[in-house]
Amino acid sequence: MAQDVLSKGANVSLLHRSAVDEGRLHAVVRWSDPSEAAADVDVAALLLGQDGRVRSDEDFVFYNAPTGGDGAVRLMGKRAQDAVSEDRVSVDLEALPPEIRTIVIVASLDATEGVGFADIPDLTLDLLDGAGEPRVRFEVAAAGSETAMVLGELYLRGDEWKFRAVGQGWDSGLAGLAGDYGIDVADPADDDADVGPAPGVNGGAAPAEFGDAVAVGIGILPESQTGADLVELPPSVDAAEVSASAAVDQAPSNGGPSTQARAARSRTGVRTRKKRATAATLPPLTLAVDPSWQPARLFSVTGVGNTDEQERRATSTLLSTMMAVRDFGRALVARFGGPAGSIETYLEVPFTLDERTSIPDGVIRVARAGRVWTALLEVKTGTSPLRNEQVERYLDLARQQGYDAVITLSNDLAPVGGMHPIAVDGRKLRKVALHHISWSEVLHEAQMQLAHRGVDDRLQAWLLAELIRYLEHPRSGAAGFDDMGMAWVPIREAVAANTLRATDRKIGAVTTSWEKLVRHVSLTMTSQLGVNVTPVLPRKLARDHAARAQAAAAELAASGTLSATLRIPGAAGPVTMVADLRTGQIRTSIEVDAPREGGSSRRINWMLRQLTDAPDALTVEVLFARRDQTSCEQLKDVRANLAVLLPDAGAELRGFRLMSLAPMGTKRNGLRKAFVPSVNDAVEAFYAQVVQGLRPTPPKMSAEAAAEAINAVDRAVDAG
Repeated sequence: MAQDVLSKGANVSLLHRSAVDEGRLHAVVRWSDPSEAAADVDVAALLLGQDGRVRSDEDFVFYNAPTGGDGAVRLMGKRAQDAVSEDRVSVDLEALPPEIRTIVIVASLDATEGVGFADIPDLTLDLLDGAGEPRVRFEVAAAGSETAMVLGELYLRGDEWKFRAVGQGWDSGLAGLAGDYGIDVADPADDDADVGPAPGVNGGAAPAEFGDAVAVGIGILPESQTGADLVELPPSVDAAEVSASAAVDQAPSNGGPSTQARAARSRTGVRTRKKRATAATLPPLTLAVDPSWQPARLFSVTGVGNTDEQERRATSTLLSTMMAVRDFGRALVARFGGPAGSIETYLEVPFTLDERTSIPDGVIRVARAGRVWTALLEVKTGTSPLRNEQVERYLDLARQQGYDAVITLSNDLAPVGGMHPIAVDGRKLRKVALHHISWSEVLHEAQMQLAHRGVDDRLQAWLLAELIRYLEHPRSGAAGFDDMGMAWVPIREAVAANTLRATDRKIGAVTTSWEKLVRHVSLTMTSQLGVNVTPVLPRKLARDHAARAQAAAAELAASGTLSATLRIPGAAGPVTMVADLRTGQIRTSIEVDAPREGGSSRRINWMLRQLTDAPDALTVEVLFARRDQTSCEQLKDVRANLAVLLPDAGAELRGFRLMSLAPMGTKRNGLRKAFVPSVNDAVEAFYAQVVQGLRPTPPKMSAEAAAEAINAVDRAVDAG
């Protein structure tokens, strides 16, 4: 889909109101950020009703209140790389309260006196769809001394959502802009008032909604966190400054702000002075007599015995965290088509069906706009499989009770395309939806929320960190994808012997496991980069698992390879990974278009400047305008003499293909010399050493994750 470039005042149609699958959008504001810049740009959003004004101060989404509209609008946080910075707002149009008709995207300056938007170069607003594809661009021009500006607005006209490029500024800053839309702006000097501690922080009373067990932990939180499991909290969590507005974001039992907190906010108005986060980590424990002492944990794996106990404890841990950490709970519910409302969860609720008692592992109920969305939850941990007859019984029970969905949760990662791991009678799905999620997806969702989206409240951040620690523990029963299955070794040996045929009965099990591995790699990259990494599939195969399996089987039998392509928002192009069972290698590659200006030598120099961190063994292939021309050399040779890539000085160079080779693990599971980790490590190392250095500036992988992946590949190479 082509991107629309708008001028000031222009508008464009986005989608029909009923197109809920396309209703997730990202407004991304970017600007050049030279090292001597005297200003920083902050993005905000105003949620307006039919009258063009906010309903209350809670419809102002900005740095001190980063979510609004029942969680449908949220700030996603800033990123900066090289000389470009960005800030973004996530919008779920389907989850908006029905009275909201317009979302205004706002930018303001945190600047020294005399600095306005005229001093901020290359200010642009890009509107992306839920898959990260660009839909609309507005390049803001002719700015002056304004310190706050409406960049654009999403608005509902009839049954159609549209976007308008605005570019209108205010010299009175964010406070003046917000006041014109009906926000009660408090005097910034009031920010220094002593408003007292929020509940459960630094001696404040713990909120009863979290229960006694949590309340005990809250009292010791600021002074007692182990160094062995030190958790780095997102910058949005302010450990030193707690105000009445922070209390608004506490999650009481009904999922919404407490009456007292709402009243405090309406009385004091919105403070537009930015809170400055100071502490990013919880301090370590210091009073233990011996280093061997283990700290108390909110979710303990101590004493986990049989499978039933493991399953019950994991279910209770997850469901309680969904209630306590609202944004995390809503992110999971959204996966199953549920609304962004108040979440309540229940454990092992008994029902009667056909004179038999059925006890699903959990019940999820979400209230929104006078309606309650409901789902039954069936959970498996460890190697326990989902059972067809049990799932179908819960589908019957959900239909009888008028529930909306049945959700299954296990360690079985569904293949690409959302296919459920087990087959059920399609007639049972006429009135009840069936969804599946794996424990690894739950873990990645929690990691995304904590590390990338952020958690407004310090207590909620701690709760989410405890859930992550619990799920990562081997005894929790929440394992990731690490086993290619029993058919892997026979198929691998058949490829080596050149005896494999596409009709082999075992080949389907391997291609399905490969799809799951591709999904696993996508999830891992998503949680590390903070953007939605997705497999790229031909349109005709996207929702047809049988056709994908047939195509993969034909490829494996013909060439001995398994291949996939990943789309990484912000990267120079899709990343392709190929597992070659004949050569025992993992090939990762990316194609990059060359700039149109300059000659071929200049274009090669352009590429070399971006490969400063790439290994010498990287293969650099030149793509010429004439398809029958080609040139390919290792990076070390190109660095020594770029002319080796130009056998024909007059050939027109149109792009590059960069490729890296890594050893392929052969074992079906495990950590050493196993196939799954070898693919993970190869993709992560290629991204860290090659892709994230290419223009445009993609999201960066953490230094720790990059080093771990690169070292793993190096060890595999050394081991032969």
